[in-house]
Amino acid sequence: MKPSQALQSSFKAACAAAAFIGMAALNTAHAADAGNGKALSDSHNCAACHGPNLNKPVSGEYPKLAGQHASYIYWALRQYQMGNGNPNFGRNNAIMSAQVQNLSQSDLKDLAAYIESLDGSLVLKK
Repeated sequence: MKPSQALQSSFKAACAAAAFIGMAALNTAHAADAGNGKALSDSHNCAACHGPNLNKPVSGEYPKLAGQHASYIYWALRQYQMGNGNPNFGRNNAIMSAQVQNLSQSDLKDLAAYIESLDGSLVLKK
């Protein structure tokens, strides 16, 4: 192998490695912080509708959240952010949309982790 070919090969390998590291950095998983989720829940007054410990809604129109799977909560909140602009993914509720509009995806994951950590009275039927 000629020196110029070796240099090109090394350069291509370095570029590939840099691209891989860059992509990995962009896709770094967010370790959800349930403590921040509680703070967000308190500051957004989630209990006003979903009740104490997010388990006793003030109205039958609102769901019990405590103990729900974090992945479900995250995607439900994300859908409220997307709203009616995307009928395939959006959820239509003006109150919820306003509550989550300014939250980051990390915030949504933190909220979901907090909600999942709560003891709830959800019933699983087989």
